[in-house]
Formats: sequence, structure tokens, C-alpha cells
Amino acid sequence: MMEPQRWAVVTGASGGIGRDIARELAARGYNLIVTARDEAKLQTLAAALTADHGVSCLCVPVDLGAIDGPEQLVARIAAADISPSVLVNNAGYGVYGPLAQADVAQTQGMIDLNISALTRLTMRLLPDLLRQGRGHILNVASTAAFQPGPGMAVYFASKAYVLSFSEALDAELRSQGVRVTALCPGATLTDFGTRAQGQRSALFKGHLATSEAVARYGVQAMERGQRVAVHGLFNRLLAMGVRFTPRSLATALAGWKMREV
Repeated sequence: MMEPQRWAVVTGASGGIGRDIARELAARGYNLIVTARDEAKLQTLAAALTADHGVSCLCVPVDLGAIDGPEQLVARIAAADISPSVLVNNAGYGVYGPLAQADVAQTQGMIDLNISALTRLTMRLLPDLLRQGRGHILNVASTAAFQPGPGMAVYFASKAYVLSFSEALDAELRSQGVRVTALCPGATLTDFGTRAQGQRSALFKGHLATSEAVARYGVQAMERGQRVAVHGLFNRLLAMGVRFTPRSLATALAGWKMREV
């Protein structure tokens, strides 16, 4: 008997870690539903995945940060009569700089995308995963999730939410066949830093991980059913060390790393 087609949803798939997670999943035989705001980039990615791996791709250009964004995506998936077995919540962005100087609309948009859209999309697709009795949710958090971050206060807090949400959800769902993984990369060589203007900070100086390496690590961790996956040995040591560090010191160290240089 032929194995039924496997479908995966990847948000924020037009570039960076999301694009490379889509590539990793396609290489493993998953058909893809890719979504982001940039339709041209999605179509280019879809054509490459189909040519390289023979998989089917559905492109859904949508702004998930918009109030009806997640519902638009869910409606397109339902209209195509697809039941995904994997959900990758990768879409998100950060804003560098002190909160007192931040743009209110841009900051609210970050909360809407990093937290609200991720939660709503998970809730809308979760019933189908549970009906299948199997599946994976891969939420892209960050090493920022492990401590407060002066200089990117809202972004760090949003990723702390993603980490906490993922850990709790995995505990709720694992007995029902659905596993949840929080992928926590450190600074990565993508256009994220440019959009966030984070290249002004010490965090984005020096050696950065590649999005390809982070994506491969994340998909492997997801397939193992690993609850929290911190990319890079140094990052894992830091994440572990924060647990034994006074919060005031951890905050001060993060602020030093986020300083403008």
C-alpha cells in the first residue's frame, strides 16, 4: 500500500531559515504549502523544489500579521483539500533599539506576527493533526527566549512566549501522537538582522550560523520529537548557563551583547 502524501506548511518561507526548512522538508519527500508576503519569491522557491525533488507546492501569499491572515491561509489549505502533517511556524521579525524610540505600529505588528499569528494558526490546524493521530509542529523561537534582552525587549519577550508555548503544548499533545519542537537558533546569516537593524549591535558581529545549517538541525530535531532544540554548542551552553545565573546578571549580559558598536 502506498504511503499517503505528506504535506507540510511553512510560514515565512520566502527567505532565510523558512526557505531552507522548506528545502529540507522537500528533500525528505514532503509536499509543501509555502506562505509569505512576497509571491514572486514563493513562486521561485516552489519551482525549484518541484524541479529538484519532484514534490508538489502550493504558494499562498498572505500577510500572517494581518488580523485575517491566518484565516486566509487556513481557508486556502481547506479549499485545496489538504491535511498537513507538519506545521512550521517560522514567520516573524525583530526591531532593534530601545522601546522608548520604537515605532508603535511596527512593534504591535511584531507582536501580532511573532505571537498572535503563530498561536492562531496552531489552534486552527491542530484539530486536523489530532485527527490524523500523528504530526509535528516546529516553532522557530530563538536563543533570545532564555533571558530578557535590553535593546530588543519586545522581540526577546515574544520568543520567550514561543518557547514556553511550545514546551507546554508538547506536554499536552505527545500522548496523542503530535510532537512540538521549539527551534532556538542564535544569530544567523539571513536578512533578519538587516530588517531589524540588528547589524548595528555586537550580536551580529563575528561568525554567524548559516540558515541552511539551522534549518537542517531544526528539521532533524523535529523528526526526533525533540522538545527544545538549541542550535550550536556555544548557544546550548549559554542557554543552560542562564538557568544558574541571577536574572539581573543575565539581563545585563544580554544588554551588553545587544549594545550598538
